[in-house]
Amino acid sequence: MNVIPHYFCITMKIEIWSDVMCPFCYIGKRHLESALGQINATIPIEIEWKSFQLDPHIPKQSQTTSVIEYLSTSKGISFEQSREMHERVSEMASKAGLKFEFEHAVVGNSFDAHRLIQLAKSKQCADAMEEALFKAYFTEGKDIASPTDLTAIGLSAGLSEKEIDAVLKSDTFSNAVKKDIEEASQIGVRGVPFFVFDRKYALSGAQPVEAFVQTIEATLTNATSI
Repeated sequence: MNVIPHYFCITMKIEIWSDVMCPFCYIGKRHLESALGQINATIPIEIEWKSFQLDPHIPKQSQTTSVIEYLSTSKGISFEQSREMHERVSEMASKAGLKFEFEHAVVGNSFDAHRLIQLAKSKQCADAMEEALFKAYFTEGKDIASPTDLTAIGLSAGLSEKEIDAVLKSDTFSNAVKKDIEEASQIGVRGVPFFVFDRKYALSGAQPVEAFVQTIEATLTNATSI
C-alpha cells in the first residue's frame, strides 16, 4: 500500500458526461457507486457531473408521446421493438437495484434540468441532484421540463426555492451546459454515460461493476505512484 504524506494534496477525479433521460446513465451511476464501495482508496475521489443531451431537439413543452413511442419514432423502429428494448433495460436496471417505470415516464427536453445540475455543482450537491432527477424521470413519472416539477426535484436535492426560481427564470448556467457538451464533442464522446478517470482512462456505457473497479484501481495506482 502506498502511504501518502499529508502535505501532498493528491486527489483522483472522475468526470461523468450524462443525460438524466438516459437509462444507462442511471444504471452506470449505480455500478460506479458499487465499485467505489469495494475500493479502499488512500486518497480522496472527486466526482464531477458533466452535461450532455441525447436529443436537444425535443420541444421544451411537455410531450404527450410515451417514451416507447418516442424511441420508436426517433430510431425508426417498430413500437414492439421499442417496447422489448425498454423491457430489457428495465431488467438490467432491476439487477442494479433500480425500478424503472417507463410507462409513466414523461418525454421532455433536459436542458433546464442540466442548468439546475450546474447550479447544484456550485453548491456541492450535484450528485444529490443527479440522483433526484434520475429517480424523478425513471421511477416517479415527473416532467423534467416542467418548472414546477424541477423546483420540487431541486428542493429535494438541497437547493433553495429562491435560487432554483432565479435560474429557471433566466438563462443562468446555459453557457456552462453548452461548454460541457462542446467539451464532450472535443474529446470524442458520442454517447453517454461516459466516464473519464483523471484524464487517463475512460469507460463508455453502463459497464459491469468489475470494469469500474479495475479502472479505478489502475487510476489510483497511477495517481499515487510519485
